[in-house]
Amino acid sequence: MTSDVLPQGSRPQIRAHIERELGPVGQIFREENAAMPIDVLHVPSSVERPLHTLVTAGMSDVQMNTGDASDAPRYLELMVSLPRNWPLKDIRPADPAYWPIRLLMSLAHLPHDRGSALRWGDIVPNGEPPQPYAPDTKLCGVILAPSLLVPKEFYMLDTADRHIEFFAAIPLYAEELALQRERGMKHVLTSLIDHRINDLIDVKRRNITRKRFGFF
Repeated sequence: MTSDVLPQGSRPQIRAHIERELGPVGQIFREENAAMPIDVLHVPSSVERPLHTLVTAGMSDVQMNTGDASDAPRYLELMVSLPRNWPLKDIRPADPAYWPIRLLMSLAHLPHDRGSALRWGDIVPNGEPPQPYAPDTKLCGVILAPSLLVPKEFYMLDTADRHIEFFAAIPLYAEELALQRERGMKHVLTSLIDHRINDLIDVKRRNITRKRFGFF
């Protein structure tokens, strides 16, 4: 479901921030039948930025419960990047390629549903055991980190009453989720960067735990 109208709160400022740093918003995917609906704003591929960007708006409507964690942002929004050939025109929730939009909406609800928080380096599997997001991929979980595909100025937004941070949800394979548990998030993120794997979703990308990459 798409709409050109965003609810109030911080959402107008979020849209202005996206358009200032990344480009014009082309469409908005609106979650239906939710107590706290999440919007996903789509910045289409362009000559300047030859990839699609999806960013949530609404997760930061409510403060996360960070407890004693000083390294967790209180207000957060999430994003993913998609290749320019990803079929987003006229896409509907029933379409197989809709899964990154659904993923963002689900992740945006997670900390509020659990009364917790999400922070840099957290992993979120797609179920237990983790299940692939779509029939054409084995990616089945995410790790959260700042995006390598946006200006650093995009990472944070200060409004009149809150400081909002923006993290990318980077999809992982089951073996990479296990590697994070065994060796830590810094090892996984460094390994991804070392092999030139960034937060642009590639449903068939290489798996960093394979022997040819020297990890086992």
